[in-house]
Amino acid sequence: MDAAITTTPAVLILLGPPGAGKGTQARMLEDKFGLVQLSTGDLLRAAVAAGTDAGKAAKAVMEAGELVSDEIVIAILRDRMAERDCSKGVILDGFPRTTVQAQALDALLAENGQRISAAVSLEVEDAEMVIRISGRYTCAGCGEGFHDQFKKPAVEGTCDNCGSTEFNRRADDNAETVASRLIAYHAQTAPLITYYDAQNVLKRTDAMGKIEDIANDLEGIVGDALN
Repeated sequence: MDAAITTTPAVLILLGPPGAGKGTQARMLEDKFGLVQLSTGDLLRAAVAAGTDAGKAAKAVMEAGELVSDEIVIAILRDRMAERDCSKGVILDGFPRTTVQAQALDALLAENGQRISAAVSLEVEDAEMVIRISGRYTCAGCGEGFHDQFKKPAVEGTCDNCGSTEFNRRADDNAETVASRLIAYHAQTAPLITYYDAQNVLKRTDAMGKIEDIANDLEGIVGDALN
């Protein structure tokens, strides 16, 4: 059923560790259902650039080298969700990260008679994720992505797309750092899983398969949530 018939804008949350494919899947869901992906980092940068009240507050905090408070993030999210392009709904990527943030989000949504439509947990295997993330690198010329095991250039050391012989690898894409990030993610997310399960909006999907198969699963979940 098309998302356009939803009486209030949908609010979807994608939960999953770095590298689980949240960004890729969110973009596909945007195209399919007319929703808007909102990530905390993009929201902060846009608000600062726009010079909104919340953006100015965030800029001052960041320039002081401090973490932006939940109150400021919620204020920025409130402003963004009120914009016309979010009329069908949004996909939240990277927020909330804690149950305190989840409660603040619930309060924000309640202001407009909204609620969480679905919180989808992209389930992954930690050991496989370490291999996935630590093996990836990109072409310095065009940004094409490659992997030590899963997507090697046809000609070793040469980009298939543009022919460049220069490549970049993120400094934090190493096995030790990825393992630490996964541990931190699970510690933060476990309470959120419980929180949304108690609200009967938690959905789980296997995120270890092909991108197309994961997308089909998510489309089914989101389609049901929008009905």
